[in-house]
Amino acid sequence: MYRYILKRLLMLIPVLLGVAFLIFAIMDVAAGDPVYSVAGADATPEQIEVLREKMGLNGSLIERYIRYIGNLLRGDLGTSYISKLDVMKVYLQRLPNTLKLATLTMIVAVGMAIPLGITAAVHQNSIRDTTSMVLALIGLSMPNFWLGLLLILFFSLRLGWFPTGGSEGFRSIVLPAITVGTSLAALLTRTTRSSMLDVLRQDYLRTARAKGVSERNVIQKHALRNALIPIITIFGVQFSNVLGGSVLAETVFAWPGVGRLVVDAIDQRDIPTVTGALVMTTMLVTIVNLLVDLVYAFVDPRIKAQYTK
Repeated sequence: MYRYILKRLLMLIPVLLGVAFLIFAIMDVAAGDPVYSVAGADATPEQIEVLREKMGLNGSLIERYIRYIGNLLRGDLGTSYISKLDVMKVYLQRLPNTLKLATLTMIVAVGMAIPLGITAAVHQNSIRDTTSMVLALIGLSMPNFWLGLLLILFFSLRLGWFPTGGSEGFRSIVLPAITVGTSLAALLTRTTRSSMLDVLRQDYLRTARAKGVSERNVIQKHALRNALIPIITIFGVQFSNVLGGSVLAETVFAWPGVGRLVVDAIDQRDIPTVTGALVMTTMLVTIVNLLVDLVYAFVDPRIKAQYTK
């Protein structure tokens, strides 16, 4: 198990190198020059060249990439072109907001999806199954920004229960979490139903019922546990997506997360902020995927045996 964890962590190194180079290449061919946006219209050519060297934009793409990797190995993500702040500090300021939103979002998604998915599978082709799948389809079809605006109009402006935006206290995160969690719950519901249907047809469940095990225990202790692998997979993927930033929801609710940080930096051609934020997010996503793989081992002993080889 420890060898497997070490191997996965070592695989993170080429992934980070590749992500950093890809970002550098994309930003290099993008329209506009960040030097001119910082220097202003009245800057002389000499001032432009001095500023270009100061910002680390002199030299070829490969030379700038190598300099960046050297700084990255020392834990230096660079300095923002716009705010003049250390990128690592800015990212760490935004990260707790993203972690809070991602955690509550997944709690909302799992809280809605697992009961609906189990109900739909147990009562297949019934009105409960149809209702659950219709709700899942509606949740999957609704754009985040549209649902967020509806929630603001009703719960914030009409009822006054929650603020319209910002990050002041727990109430500020409720509506963004519901907005993002609804679409994730729709996908997770369909996955839960499909996985449960496969398990419910297995012979060992009929054997458990024949031994007198209650239907509730059959569903919760036998069926659900054996159906968890696909559910955990989707959970990990969606949690990684939310960690990357729910840009639309963060924009609608003015939530200061990583997603808005990256989008604003792209608009301003703030290369150090874009690169640093995406490199750190890639690291977080890789760690989440590793944790998901480790959870597999606790759910299914056969998978744990593969890790120890």
